[in-house]
Amino acid sequence: MRASSGPAPSGPADQAAGLRRLFAGRQCQFVPLVANPYVTHASVLLERLTTALAQARIPVLLVDAAETSPKPPDVATIDLAACIEQLDPYTAYLAGRGLPRAHVDTRGNASRLLPALSNAAPGARVIFVHGEATDLARVFQGVDARPMLLAADRVDAVKHAYAAAKVLAQRAGLMTYDLIMSAPHGSRRARAIASSLADTIERYLSALLADWAQIDPSADVADAPGDDLQRLLLRQIQLGMPDAPAAMAPRSAAAPITVFAATN
Repeated sequence: MRASSGPAPSGPADQAAGLRRLFAGRQCQFVPLVANPYVTHASVLLERLTTALAQARIPVLLVDAAETSPKPPDVATIDLAACIEQLDPYTAYLAGRGLPRAHVDTRGNASRLLPALSNAAPGARVIFVHGEATDLARVFQGVDARPMLLAADRVDAVKHAYAAAKVLAQRAGLMTYDLIMSAPHGSRRARAIASSLADTIERYLSALLADWAQIDPSADVADAPGDDLQRLLLRQIQLGMPDAPAAMAPRSAAAPITVFAATN
């Protein structure tokens, strides 16, 4: 993993304030969340991501377009806004299975879904789009974005995360990634797995795993988000903002280990 230089916020409260400052007067930002069927507690990870932003008072919309997600109501074809469920003052949810393919044009590009979502949720400042890599590659063709890979401290989940990055790199030209790792607090494998995945992505895809955060799905959701998650979200928001203040430097990665054999 790469470390960054520059001043760093001192803790979660400072980083939450930094998130709010960065969003003052900004339009919404789209973040692809890459579905992974081997992550048992994926719904918990999604909840933690939206909660971290809600705690910073940043309005967020989660578009759940994975294959295992609910379908939107039939009215979605004419009125997406009517299908959005407001969960709390800062968090909204849209059941969106099938939405990416419903917006594909004759060239196989579904990026027109993004302005449709921002029009349906004009108050959202972050819009997460959770879906399979093949669908996200259609939605984010030609769009500047850093996908978040979901994984867990098990081999099949890491293999799937790598395969998803390969699809997005080859089909959509997305060459930087973040990683959200589902692992118990104190896991000895999580950091080594993240480091190994970073090396594999760089070696075989010439892409970069820019940052990662670990989430313990059994932890109390009411707890303040960890420094690494706040930092990762702050860096996501800084994309395309060269004058934004630097986020907290990432944790030092452990020496890489071989988790799986990648194939071209």
